[in-house]
Amino acid sequence: MKSLADRPVRTAPATDRALRQGAARVLLDNWTGASTVPSRTLYPHQWSWDSAFVAIGLRHLSVRRAQRELESLLAAQWADGRIPHIVFNPAVPEDAYFPSPGFWRSSRAGRAAGAPPAPETSGIVQPPVHALAAWLVHRADPGESRRRGFLARLYPRLAAWHDYLLARRDLGGGGLAAVVHPWEPGTDNSPCWDRALARVQPAPPDAFRRADLAHGHPADRPTDLDYGRYVRLAADYREAGYDDRRAAHAFALEDPCFNALLIAGEHALAATARALGHDDAPHTARAAALTRHLVDRLWDADAGLFRARDLRTDTLVGERAVTGLVPLIVPHLPAEVVAALRATLTGPGFRAPATRLVPSYDLTGPAFDPQRYWRGPAWFNTAWLIQRGLRAHRLDADAERLRRGVLTEAGRTAFAEYVDPVTGAARGARHFSWTAALALDLLCDTGAGGTTPDGPDTPDTPVP
Repeated sequence: MKSLADRPVRTAPATDRALRQGAARVLLDNWTGASTVPSRTLYPHQWSWDSAFVAIGLRHLSVRRAQRELESLLAAQWADGRIPHIVFNPAVPEDAYFPSPGFWRSSRAGRAAGAPPAPETSGIVQPPVHALAAWLVHRADPGESRRRGFLARLYPRLAAWHDYLLARRDLGGGGLAAVVHPWEPGTDNSPCWDRALARVQPAPPDAFRRADLAHGHPADRPTDLDYGRYVRLAADYREAGYDDRRAAHAFALEDPCFNALLIAGEHALAATARALGHDDAPHTARAAALTRHLVDRLWDADAGLFRARDLRTDTLVGERAVTGLVPLIVPHLPAEVVAALRATLTGPGFRAPATRLVPSYDLTGPAFDPQRYWRGPAWFNTAWLIQRGLRAHRLDADAERLRRGVLTEAGRTAFAEYVDPVTGAARGARHFSWTAALALDLLCDTGAGGTTPDGPDTPDTPVP
């Protein structure tokens, strides 16, 4: 019997066969039996949006395993609907990652908010890619999905997740979900958060011990000052019982990428509802309302991209980051917004000299750092989202350039976590799961005529 790495998969040219096998091997090696770790060394537990991206790639190898990836994550969902950003593996030593289960204390501190008694989790969230991932996994084999009741079981959980974000996290009253910690948008140390973080008194250095520096170069990672502020915010949220109505939220922003993914998820839930014979109108209406709020509150025509809004000052953040380009995945954006986003994407701020990927921060910006995490390096997941958005808006030539860039860089860097946009050097962890998964997904997408293996992919379809 062939292993998953050797099974035939719809691919691009035969020259990509080795890349496919390499990507499959990363996913197999990082599989724990129930889920996939992002990295065996740096990230030894299950991460929320990582698992969603991993499932998107795994569907081309094993639909059952892709389903299991999402099912294992949602098994740790809280009663209030939130999907925690980390699900801890009890077999991993406490000191292998910080903040550890002993820091978050979810089963005790989060009991009133609905944290499960087991497994232990973090108390914050990550971007809502899950409904889109579940829909794509379903479409990879609808028969298998129906036999296992995959969509029927996940749909109420995913709907509850979105309800949590729109009910408990509309902190600004403008109809968008807010993030309350820099780890929640997934772009931990982006310059977009600098001004808001400056208001946070950091935890003292002796209050925590970083485990990430044992596996990552200090030049790649957030600074100790950043970490002190992350710890303070998380500890304050924990002391408030992870209750969004009780917590003071010294850090509260509306992030364009986070909300764009929520919109994509609502379109996916509308498609899911139709597939299950339910009414899709509530999801369709919510997606339309979210799109209006996104444009009204976060679009900056002068900057040519979306900006985060700081809810403490009710002002748009001045920095330009890749998160402001990801809303290309939203269908039915105004034509002038799409045109401006394309111009920004191909302009000097985001056209990297050494890679076809998209820098995480404006190359000409004052805080640009080509090596340090989200302060400049180019990431594979944001490239995947942007190329999907370009395809959705029928910008096929741009999408194909970005698709080939992902495949080239993934293979050249041994599936690196991210890439220096100036030199092209691989940075962060190697054999990184979402890099492998999304490269595998793009290998299975010919990109011809705006069509993917999942069917037509245009702004008029229910899923962006």
